[in-house]
Amino acid sequence: MAKTLKKWQGWLLFGGAMVLVFILGLLCSSMLERRAEVVSVFNNRRTPMTDSIVSQNEKFAADFPREYETWAMTEDTSFVSKYNSSQEVDVLAERPEMVILWAGYSFSRGYNTPRGHRHCIDDLRKIMRTGSPGVDGQDDIQPGTCWTCKGPDVPRLMREKGTDKFYAAKWSDWGPEVMNTVGCSDCHDARTMELRPARPALYEAWARVGKDVRKASHQEMRSLVCAQCHTEYYFEKENGNYLHFPQEKGMTCEAAEEYYDSIGFYDYINPLSKAKILKAQHPGYELYLQGIHGQRGVSCADCHMPYISEGGVKYTDHHITSPLANIERTCQTCHRQDAETLRQNVYERQKKIYDFRTNVEKELAAAHIEAKFAWEKGATEAEMEPVLKDLRKGQWRWDYAVASHGAAFHAPQEVMRILGSAMQYAMDARLQIARVVAKHGYTGKIPLPDVSTKAKAQSYIGLDMPKLNSQKKKFLDTIVPKWIEQARKNKRFVTKPM
Repeated sequence: MAKTLKKWQGWLLFGGAMVLVFILGLLCSSMLERRAEVVSVFNNRRTPMTDSIVSQNEKFAADFPREYETWAMTEDTSFVSKYNSSQEVDVLAERPEMVILWAGYSFSRGYNTPRGHRHCIDDLRKIMRTGSPGVDGQDDIQPGTCWTCKGPDVPRLMREKGTDKFYAAKWSDWGPEVMNTVGCSDCHDARTMELRPARPALYEAWARVGKDVRKASHQEMRSLVCAQCHTEYYFEKENGNYLHFPQEKGMTCEAAEEYYDSIGFYDYINPLSKAKILKAQHPGYELYLQGIHGQRGVSCADCHMPYISEGGVKYTDHHITSPLANIERTCQTCHRQDAETLRQNVYERQKKIYDFRTNVEKELAAAHIEAKFAWEKGATEAEMEPVLKDLRKGQWRWDYAVASHGAAFHAPQEVMRILGSAMQYAMDARLQIARVVAKHGYTGKIPLPDVSTKAKAQSYIGLDMPKLNSQKKKFLDTIVPKWIEQARKNKRFVTKPM
């Protein structure tokens, strides 16, 4: 009986070993098949590139059809979420207090939620804050630096003309040149397809703190190609509007503020309060680093460009969009909850932050208007100095918290902390204003104008929007077609540009 049992166990062990060998064989075969296909693509490219920068994204389609096809899907704007969908939404119409906060700055003219990368050039042309150069004698209100993140034509131009000359030019100078939207050569060396940020500002920022982007790991690069654009920056006004990432003192909200204070920098002066304001751009990378995913080494691409397995090939989805559009390939690769639970977890965090954000905006807008009232009552610069400092600090924190769009999920705890600080500064500014006007004989409640709509707020700060809208339409109808025709003659694009 014992011998029979041992014989049976032996056959079971043998059978199990054979099954294991068979499974390992399948895995090896699959891996070799995938490797063979990848090697085949790189060794037998239909359109091998001899230059590291190739502006026309279509030239990569034959060799990388899956990546190209998914990249082209960034034109799609059908994704809908509770917050930050892919459609163009007029944020100033939804939040008119922002017009007051940005009074004296071009953002008060227009500010929309971003669409996919395929729309970035068209959206920059259309947005009111780029003005209408060439129409009715108007000159540029933005420098060439504003094109920096809008496509692979930019690194091409920087190399051809010189980086400093690219920045120092007028915005309209590059209108006939920037035709190809964010694509392959923005993130990859066209010859080898290795990940490589194409813009010098990131390399320069790292070098200033003793680091080398080129030595970053592959996983880090899957975020750094995004960080070359989705980051806080400013233009060096006295240096030809040279692009600068203020990372010298650290990667937090307060560290950037400390840097700006150390050089006496401000983006504009709000004409209502006379406060020198810092305008946060989109510190997405900085805030991502403060969140749990960034701290655990999850890259931007892991969530916004998840892998796809198709046949024997695993490739990166280049349809860059919200992780909520592909929960099964993003969140659920780590989290085991069902999709709806994960979605509601995100919405819950976002709602708390966006609700509080609304209160902060109202408080800051009221503070700017009340500061204007104080000046009119005869307030002195010495009396208003602490008010203006509080307004600068409060608005910087509010803007830093909301400008990167995804921060309410990337780092919800940090964003709520920053907004809480912004609220405190705004409330303190209003309290000090009340004391100042009391010194000048006014003890009542300071009257606030009706700025409950975008139109009312823009009218209050003195913008002639009918005129500006008319000029923008003329610009789009007459100037932009000339840019496109000139680019066509110069063969700057393969197909009709976006």
